[in-house]
Amino acid sequence: MYSSIPLSDLVIGARFLWRLPGFLRHPITLEDARAALRRRLEWRELDFLAMARRAIYEHPGSPYRQFLALAGCEYGDLERLVRREGVEGALSVLSGQGVYLTVEEFKGRRPAVRGSATIAVDPQRLRNPQAGAHVPASSGGSRGVATPTVIDLAFIRDRAVDTRLVFDARGGAEWRNAIWKVPGSTATLRALEFSVFGAPPVRWFSQVDPAAPEIAPRYRWSVRAMRGASLLAGVSLPCPRYVPLEDSLPIARWMVEMLRGGFTPHLYTTPSSAVRLCRAASEASMDLRGAQFTMASEPTTAARLAVVRESGATAQACYSIVESGHIGYGCLAPEAPDDMHLLHDLHAIIQPRKEAADPHFPPGALLMSSLRPTAPFMLLNVSMGDQAVLAPRRCDCPLARLGWTTHLHTIRSYEKLTAGGMTFLDTDVIRVLEEVLPAHFGGAPTDYQLVEQDGGDGRPRLRMLVHPDLGPLDTERVREVFLAAISRGPGGHQVMALLWRDAHLLQVERRAPVPTAAGKILHLHLERPAPD
Repeated sequence: MYSSIPLSDLVIGARFLWRLPGFLRHPITLEDARAALRRRLEWRELDFLAMARRAIYEHPGSPYRQFLALAGCEYGDLERLVRREGVEGALSVLSGQGVYLTVEEFKGRRPAVRGSATIAVDPQRLRNPQAGAHVPASSGGSRGVATPTVIDLAFIRDRAVDTRLVFDARGGAEWRNAIWKVPGSTATLRALEFSVFGAPPVRWFSQVDPAAPEIAPRYRWSVRAMRGASLLAGVSLPCPRYVPLEDSLPIARWMVEMLRGGFTPHLYTTPSSAVRLCRAASEASMDLRGAQFTMASEPTTAARLAVVRESGATAQACYSIVESGHIGYGCLAPEAPDDMHLLHDLHAIIQPRKEAADPHFPPGALLMSSLRPTAPFMLLNVSMGDQAVLAPRRCDCPLARLGWTTHLHTIRSYEKLTAGGMTFLDTDVIRVLEEVLPAHFGGAPTDYQLVEQDGGDGRPRLRMLVHPDLGPLDTERVREVFLAAISRGPGGHQVMALLWRDAHLLQVERRAPVPTAAGKILHLHLERPAPD
C-alpha cells in the first residue's frame, strides 16, 4: 500500500501523527480563546511588521522583495508607514504603488508586470518560511488548477481560537457536530479544528465513497492513522461514512434523532449540499427545527438560505479559503444573507483605490494580507478573485463585542465566466438560475446549471441541466425564459442572448447538475474532452 505514496507525503504524515496527540491533549478553553483574541488585536501592527520582516525582507526567495524594491519601500519605510497609517492604510498606499498580486499572478498563470519589470511568481515561492508542514491540502480548483500547500497544526489552533468564540456566541458549546464534505483536506482540517476546542465531530459523512479505488491511498491511510493517534490523546474521531449527494436522508435522520434526544445537531457543509439535505428532509416530512448549519466554500445566496430556513433549521455563512484559512463568520444580526464579521485578527483586507494601476480589479475587489506567523502563505495584497461589500458597521451582535467590527457581504467571484463565446459575471447567472427559473418552474437553487463542453471540433456546446425531479417541463419554454431573463442584464447580455437563440447554441437537458470533486454545484460547469 505504501509503495504508491510519495516519500514526501510519508514524511509529512509521520510528522503529523507524531505531533497530533500533543495537539489534541491541550484543548482551547473559552478563556484561552478570549485572551488570545485580545492579544492579537492589541499587537496587530507589530505582528504584521514582524511577519513582513521575517517572511519577506529576510527571505531571499520572496517575490515581494522585488515589488517593494520597485516601490522604494525598505523595512524601515514600511515600519514608519504602518505607524502613521495603520496596517490597512499602509497596505492601501502600497497597492497604489504596484505592491499587489492578481489571482492570475498568485496562481502562476501569468507573470507580474510592473512598469518595465517582469516578476515571476508562483504559490510555492510565496510559502511562509516560518510555518510548519503537517497537513497536506489544496484549494478546490473551482477556478482552475488547484493550489497545493501544507498546513501547520499551529495554524489550525489559530483558526480554532476564532471558531471557538463564534460557537460560543451562537450557543454552540453543547452542539453535536458533524461534517459532510468530500474526502480531503477541508474535512480533515475541520475535524481537527473542532477537536482542538473540545468539540470533536460525532459524525463524519463523506460525499464520496472513501473505499472507492479512485480515492488516493494517502486519504485512506491518513484517516485511519489520524483516528488511531487521536485515541491516544483521548479524543475519539469517527470514521467517515459514505452519504452521497443524491441520498442525504441518512443525515436528516441523524439530525432528527439528535433533536428528539434533546441535543442540537450541527452540520458543516456547502450551501448547495445543505439545500439538497433540507429539501430531502422536507419532502420526507422531517422537521429540522432547531438544527444548525455552517455553510462554506460557495456563495450563501438568499435563495439557498431560504430553502434551509424553510426546513426549520438555522444557518450561518463562513468565508474560508484554503490558502488563507477562515476570513469571516456570519453576523448574528445580519443585513444580507451572507453578512459576515471579518476576522481581522487573522487577516488584513483592503479594496483597491479607484486609481489602482491594474485594470483587472473591479470595484469591491478584495486584497488579502496575512497577519499570523503560522499562516501557510505570506499574502501581501493578494486577490483570490473575489469581490464584496466591505465596511465597518455597528450591529447588536456578540461577535462585534469581541472586536470584529468590520463586515463583508455579497461575496462573489469577479472572474469572468465565458460560455458560447460570450462573457458575463457570476452574479448575473446566479440571479437567473437561483431566482428566475425556480420562480417559473419550481425546484431549488441547485436544480439548474449551465454546462459548457469544449468539443473536439473546437465548437462550444452549451447545455442547461434541469434536475429530473422537477417533473414534466417544456424544455423549450425553460430555454426561452432563461434567454429572456439573461438578456435583461447589463452590457452585452442582450447580444449574448440573441447569439445563443439564433445559433440554437443553448440546449436544455433533463439530468442532475454536475457537482465538482469538492461537492460544489457551480453555476457554470466546464467539461473538457478526454485526452487522446
